[in-house]
Amino acid sequence: MSEKTGKEETVVEEKEFEKDYLMETGSVLKTKGTHGIHVLTVIGQVEGHVMAPQNQKTTKYEHVIPQLVAIEEDPEIEGLLVILNTVGGDVEAGLALAELISGVSKPSATLVLGGGHSIGIPLAVSASRSFIVPTATMTIHPVRHSGLILGIPQTMTYFEEMQNRITGFVSAHSSISEERFTDLMMHTGQLVMDVGTVLTGGQAVEEGLIDELGSLDSALRYLYKEIENRRRPAGARKRTKSVSKTKN
Repeated sequence: MSEKTGKEETVVEEKEFEKDYLMETGSVLKTKGTHGIHVLTVIGQVEGHVMAPQNQKTTKYEHVIPQLVAIEEDPEIEGLLVILNTVGGDVEAGLALAELISGVSKPSATLVLGGGHSIGIPLAVSASRSFIVPTATMTIHPVRHSGLILGIPQTMTYFEEMQNRITGFVSAHSSISEERFTDLMMHTGQLVMDVGTVLTGGQAVEEGLIDELGSLDSALRYLYKEIENRRRPAGARKRTKSVSKTKN
């Protein structure tokens, strides 16, 4: 009786931990399906070194970094699904998270819902496969700075170098060229008092920025297929070895 009570207490504790984890990070530690998928959400503004106002929804990069390390190290987590609905945010923080996601060795997918704007674009293309729903939009524009800056050539050079880092990353992790991405970024006539382009889900796929139109089922099907494909060759080799041994 005591053993059963102990097991029940453990289950309750695990559920409480998962609930607290979801409330704290907005992420699901591990799904309960056939394969363990970690669901990471990037919502609102990507918060970097400076705290955003309290009335804004944010994704804190110092919370996401250890999650990504845990995903890579945890043997029970077989895949990563990143769901995005972000207005952008801190450039360095967003690019750092995109680099980490691209460095996860397990099958990974991103799904853009609502919006994947500004620095959300490198995040959207950082996984092995990217998906976007038809109603979502993505805003491509140059690097901006909201604070006081020095109007000197060195500052402009720094901004240009930062933009080149973003453009290079996006081009390397999608099918869009650096030249085309720059054209969309510097387009005039679409955004009021700004330069840039707003792409719908279908347009993002046509431009090669996003791999595929789809929703949650599409992203999960891709992850399941990739996980099972990675398992299959090892099993096939084992069966081949056992057959050869039988013949001998």
